[in-house]
Amino acid sequence: MIIRINFIKYKKQNNMNNNHFNIDQSVNNLNRVQILSEALPYIQKFAGSTIVIKYGGSIMTNNKLKESIVNDIILLSHVGIKPILIHGGGPEINSWLEKLNIKSKFKNGIRITDSNTIEIVEMVLAGKINKEIVSLINKQGSYAVGLTGKDGKLIQCESEEDIEVGLVGKIKHINTNIIKTIINAGYIPVIASIGSDLDGKSYNINADTVAGEIAVSINAEKLILLTNTAGILNDINNNDSLIRLLNIEDIKSLITKRKISGGMIPKVNCCMRALAKGLPAAHIIDGRVFHALLLEIFTDQGIGSMLVNSSNQYINSKH
Repeated sequence: MIIRINFIKYKKQNNMNNNHFNIDQSVNNLNRVQILSEALPYIQKFAGSTIVIKYGGSIMTNNKLKESIVNDIILLSHVGIKPILIHGGGPEINSWLEKLNIKSKFKNGIRITDSNTIEIVEMVLAGKINKEIVSLINKQGSYAVGLTGKDGKLIQCESEEDIEVGLVGKIKHINTNIIKTIINAGYIPVIASIGSDLDGKSYNINADTVAGEIAVSINAEKLILLTNTAGILNDINNNDSLIRLLNIEDIKSLITKRKISGGMIPKVNCCMRALAKGLPAAHIIDGRVFHALLLEIFTDQGIGSMLVNSSNQYINSKH
């Protein structure tokens, strides 16, 4: 009798657990369907367009985030979008300079780059980081081609006017033919932020600047900067103060009020230059969030700050 009662209790409990599991599974499946339904219009809208993505800074040190970003880029490629990945590698460069007893020096956020430093910069960006990213993409079944600005005269530059920063490049010309050839062949370009002058001398270039210039030259639909912040904040101490849509006048006002400062200034300046040259939209998003790229591109609300020339362009849409 006791055995039978316990069996009945177990059976009822088991049925309840199964029902709970089925309900949870149904909810999860419904969420997935809703996500796909929300994403579909954006997949259709951006199919065939080019999106330039800049990846760098401290978020590069997290391997799980790196895999997430790579997976997002592969997914974009598979749904018909043409991604171009531009990368820096400041933390890794700092680490190697320290190992070699070379002190890292900066001026206004720009790495002072002498002849010893540029060798390490090129070694780390082109020889290590670039190939790691390419290998990750290839490992997941897609096809990536790694480049620096020196390959095929992709990024031609000259010295910055400020001689104190040394071998830091000012971009003069982007050879879009090599990028278009790679994209049209079905490959994902992965570009390290190094350029060269007409004599072949190497220059270190800010990766945000490279991304902006390439986005304009290739007539990209979007420029997306992955950062270690939520985006542009009205209050830098409050992530809930994220400003989701800004035009150029808004940005200038925030800079004047010192609500945009420090390392964010070069990023917004890069975006403003690109917008002024005809780029439809630039995004500054939190690269610390898993699948941030997909959330920004394929959801109604997005995840970061969207910058446009005029807010009237996107008055009824985050995208």
